[in-house]
Amino acid sequence: MNPPEATVTRPSKSRLTADERRGLVLDAAMRAFARSGYAGTSTDAVAREAGVSQPYVVRIFGSKLDLFLEVFTRATARIGEAFAAVLAQGFDPTSETDRERLGAAYTELLADRDFLLVMMHGFTASGVAEIGAEARAGMGRIFEILRGSGMTDEEVRDFIAQGMLLNVMIAMQAPEHAQAGDPLAALTECAFGEMLPLVTP
Repeated sequence: MNPPEATVTRPSKSRLTADERRGLVLDAAMRAFARSGYAGTSTDAVAREAGVSQPYVVRIFGSKLDLFLEVFTRATARIGEAFAAVLAQGFDPTSETDRERLGAAYTELLADRDFLLVMMHGFTASGVAEIGAEARAGMGRIFEILRGSGMTDEEVRDFIAQGMLLNVMIAMQAPEHAQAGDPLAALTECAFGEMLPLVTP
């Protein structure tokens, strides 16, 4: 006889504040957009993911574009906040240890694949004028935060380029599919180093 399945009791929506309900819908939108991208995700899909009605999603956020922009901005802001937290602890641009701390802060974010994929979808959907504007502004904000580290513009460029390589490797699921002897495995190990287990499901 199988043991009874555990049930998860979610708090009643009536017990949540407006900000909490908004946050739940944003989290659901992150998951939905991560799976299907901007073009492939409807507000109805977000509503189903959140367990609310589609009119409720529209009432809170307006259009699908408005909702995606908020989710996308939220994702890029996480990167800036993570870097700013490292720099606030003190940072020597000539210290290899401090640079590794900065890199580790980013790699830790990549363990959240929904966040990563939303960011990638945002970059590739930049043909939509409003998304493109936010993608450029978000990258500019990240660049400016990293310039505050004391690194040169060229060093910041290289640091961001390394991050973009990690993004692509995870988006193609390289960490879990690279096999011994496969050139991709060598690249994956080189790119992630000792942080590889963190991003491997």
